Amino acid sequence: MYPTVPYRRCEHPERPAAAVGRVGHTGTVRVLVVEDERRLASAVRRGLTAEGFVVDVAHDGVDGLHLAREGGYDAVVLDLMLPGLSGYQVCERLRAERNWVPVLILSAKDGEYDQADGLDLGADDYMTKPFSYVVLAARLRALLRRGARPRPAVLAAGDLRLDPAARTVRRGEAGVELTAREFALLEYLMRRAGQVVSKAELLEHVWDPDAVADLNVVEVYAGYVRRKIDTPFGRNALQTVRGAGYRLAADGG
Repeated sequence: MYPTVPYRRCEHPERPAAAVGRVGHTGTVRVLVVEDERRLASAVRRGLTAEGFVVDVAHDGVDGLHLAREGGYDAVVLDLMLPGLSGYQVCERLRAERNWVPVLILSAKDGEYDQADGLDLGADDYMTKPFSYVVLAARLRALLRRGARPRPAVLAAGDLRLDPAARTVRRGEAGVELTAREFALLEYLMRRAGQVVSKAELLEHVWDPDAVADLNVVEVYAGYVRRKIDTPFGRNALQTVRGAGYRLAADGG
């Protein structure tokens, strides 16, 4: 069986014992579960209802996409291996439509590339089966605290676009070739576009924590990236903030 933790705090499985509120919000929290294995879908519904959520269920990707678009849900729990449309396709289409409902993928696919693909296509979190209902509910509450903020699958700053899933960068119509490290540095800066990011933060998030590196390597790679995304195009997107770090201009420079 997938569940590893018994249901709790629910005398009537189909009725929430207490509504789970967002931070600063009162009232029910509605969750859509998209899962084609009907027994598991029912079990997830009972488990989340026991944790105070109001839960609807869809059993294929087509219905799941329709409900996620139209149902006004606070979060979606999404399997990947679905009939009609895969979970990957459901998530990708929602994000292409600028629908930012928090999506938690719950799947038996536990490979690192499966997880990376799901997150790159716009999912907010990824859990593998078997799972704990306590942890699932806690992860959902964490997503709700963060809210439905824009999380585009393709990052953009002006005419500078970076696609994490396809591993491509474009400046207008021109492709830009980056090494893996340069790509990771630019991706991190684009996710923080308009903000000053310190060299120490970049070193921590872009380089292997076990690697022997110092802050100078960040400066070197920032120069490499600048010469590829700015210099040939007469731009100044990647800016050095003296004594503080770097900022990727939100308008692409």
